[in-house]
Amino acid sequence: MDISVNQKDRGSLVFINVLSVVIPILVVGLLSLENKLDLGGWTKSLSHAIGLINTATTVLLIAGLIFIKQNKPARHRAVMTAAFALGGVFLVCYVLYHISNPANRFNGEGFIRFVYLFILFTHIALSLVVLPLVLRAMYFAVTGRISRHKSIVRYAYPIWLYVSASGVAVYVLLYHIFPPR
Repeated sequence: MDISVNQKDRGSLVFINVLSVVIPILVVGLLSLENKLDLGGWTKSLSHAIGLINTATTVLLIAGLIFIKQNKPARHRAVMTAAFALGGVFLVCYVLYHISNPANRFNGEGFIRFVYLFILFTHIALSLVVLPLVLRAMYFAVTGRISRHKSIVRYAYPIWLYVSASGVAVYVLLYHIFPPR
């Protein structure tokens, strides 16, 4: 494995590190605003858009794995780039939704509440872990450093897939099985 880091890599990796810290801090800061912004009623539907984005991302991640296992790198690249782009769209929708709407309370009780909270907390914690991994994996893929890309993806992929799929589970539990009252 080539672990040498040249000057261009060093600058890019520092940028990735900064993004990996700044993005979560900004998101937490925006979410903790006491007074929600009035962006209009359309923002209420963003929760459903977020659920769809997570679902599409999960499907794309699985397709990406299938394509690379079938030795179809162009298709793999296309679906993984789409999954990455959806991550950006997700972030914008997530922030818009949460700066303009109060958090929903989960209405399930008993064991299912424990299950929901476990999924939610692991989803949130791993979303923080996966951000720098995915950014690095994309950087090395784009720069053609496939051995470095593969070494990161070994960890990034299962975490990203879990974060994406658990986002779908949180959405289904919160909005469809135990909808807000």
